[in-house]
Amino acid sequence: MSGEKDLEQLKKEAVAKAKAAAAAKRAAKAAGTAEPKKETEPKQEAKPVELVKAEEPVAPPAEAAAPVNDADDLAKKKATAVAKAKAAAAAKRKAMGEAPAEETASEATSGGDADDLAKKKAAAVAKAKAAAAAKRKAMGEEPAEETASEATSGGDADDLAKKKAAAVAKAKAAAAAKRKAMGEAPAEETGSEAASGGDADDLAKKKAAAVAKAKAAAAAKAKAKAAGAGDAAADAAGGDDEKAKAIAAAKAKAKAAAAAKAKAAAGGKAGSMDAPAAEAKPSANQPYLDKYVKVIEENLGSDVLEDSYINKLSKDVPTLVAKRDTYFKIAQFLKYNELLGFDYLSELHGTDFETYMEVYVHFYSYKNRQSVALKVKIDRGEPVLESLVPLWAGAEWPECEAYDLLGIKFTGHPDLRRIFLGEDWVGYPLRKDYEPYDVEV
Repeated sequence: MSGEKDLEQLKKEAVAKAKAAAAAKRAAKAAGTAEPKKETEPKQEAKPVELVKAEEPVAPPAEAAAPVNDADDLAKKKATAVAKAKAAAAAKRKAMGEAPAEETASEATSGGDADDLAKKKAAAVAKAKAAAAAKRKAMGEEPAEETASEATSGGDADDLAKKKAAAVAKAKAAAAAKRKAMGEAPAEETGSEAASGGDADDLAKKKAAAVAKAKAAAAAKAKAKAAGAGDAAADAAGGDDEKAKAIAAAKAKAKAAAAAKAKAAAGGKAGSMDAPAAEAKPSANQPYLDKYVKVIEENLGSDVLEDSYINKLSKDVPTLVAKRDTYFKIAQFLKYNELLGFDYLSELHGTDFETYMEVYVHFYSYKNRQSVALKVKIDRGEPVLESLVPLWAGAEWPECEAYDLLGIKFTGHPDLRRIFLGEDWVGYPLRKDYEPYDVEV
């Protein structure tokens, strides 16, 4: 129990000594000299170093009653605490530019598990201090005195010493970065910064480098602006000129592309107008059409056909246009002529062209495996035409359809009637002028 009390007392004494050293430092700084710090150092601090070297326990009078082992442990703990206080004092001297040879030597002699633990704690505290210093640096404040005063606060002398040393190192790094950013030569500070390691140090260096680059860029910009506003204006005008040139070039390219496209389109149109005469190839069915026309004219006369052509819109079908009074005669000839032999009627329908009506009939020859179309124009006001049912029975229903929807009457049809609409239906739905009788239908 007495050992624990002595340990607490030693810790309190170490804290008091550290506070006294800090007060002496502040007094020395205020007086303008660092000498009082040496004088205010207690001479009794050297005793623990000798005790550590000689490994002879020195205990207060109250310690005499304790067992020998407890006294030995207490002496070691006391020596470690004093050594840490010495380290704090050495860090302070280093911060003030003094040579801490004896203190660092005495600190080197201290070891053990407590020292390793203290180092780990100090490293953690140093990282936290580095973050705080970086924050203060970003805010433009000088964190040296704050960290020094902050380092003095604490219950444990070992932690206090490590915190103080880390704070001083970080303050040095911050001061070096600030001087570097302001363009000053940070020789001593960068040396101390190089001595401090760890992630916090690297972070401080990176931040300092970034600040330096920003400062250099700002200085270069200010120098360029001060060197000549005319040059800057000329550069700006040059930039605008280059931009205008680029825009003009893009417009010229677009215009050229449009012109080329228009020219190609015009050339295509001209080519399409000239192409039919130059590039049009005769249809494969042209020989068949010539054959039909020749046979019809030789047997029925040259005036029975109104026109003949190859219908490009209907698979190049040879097409014959008969006159109104020769329609049935030509149809009959197409079926019974030995050279032609169109024995199958595949299609018949009517069309209203407003000024006239037209009946279209398509025939096929199974013998020759060839087809032909026959057209005829009739009067729209009185659409009457001969029925082809006597020649092809398949014409019955198509002619009834044309009658039902267009009103074309086929003479000779056996049963001409409306097949879609009723007999009382008014009008013919496929006529262009058809109007429903019952508008609601």
